[in-house]
Amino acid sequence: MTEWDLPSPFIHRVTALADDIDIFGHANNAAYLRWADETAWTHWESDGLTRQDCLDVDRGMAILRTEADYLGHIRAGEALDCAVWIARSDGRLRAERWYQFRRADTGETVFRAVTKLVCFQLSTGRPARMTGPFAAHYALPSPELAAAADAFMTHLKR
Repeated sequence: MTEWDLPSPFIHRVTALADDIDIFGHANNAAYLRWADETAWTHWESDGLTRQDCLDVDRGMAILRTEADYLGHIRAGEALDCAVWIARSDGRLRAERWYQFRRADTGETVFRAVTKLVCFQLSTGRPARMTGPFAAHYALPSPELAAAADAFMTHLKR
């Protein structure tokens, strides 16, 4: 079984349903992005936060860019372990969420993605400094995680 790309992932398990499957008999690319969104919200909630907390502090995170690599196929009924990390953050405005999805049965990586995020004020739609729960959830990554992310990026560029 392969290892996770980075240390200490948050893991959310999903199972591909019939509605996730396209005409080619495997999960459609849009399903992976939906699972990434579901994993991100589950990660948020694992910190004891709710979606209402976003409304209460008038903040949200907008995706500026998503880079995704589809590396394998998932069919209906198959389970994925969806890992997510806040791999980069400036602790104020910007952050990156990194994803790695592995088949639950074999550990084979079938999907990787990076989303570049910016915090914004819900009422205006303009970028705004992270406050309250956002500052906590999107805090600067640990030195161990930051070093692992740097090493992983160096490895990919070779």
